[in-house]
Amino acid sequence: MLAAVFGAGFAWEIGFNATMNNIWDSNNRGRQWKDIRHKYVEGGEDEE
Repeated sequence: MLAAVFGAGFAWEIGFNATMNNIWDSNNRGRQWKDIRHKYVEGGEDEE
């Protein structure tokens, strides 16, 4: 029973985080570094 509760909580957290990330990305489209990076960085490789 305890394992089922922890498993369900873990699965719910993953789903909730993925949903909230998608909502955040759609509300902030064009204002995040991943959207404007191509304007400022030359080359295709991630050079951090």
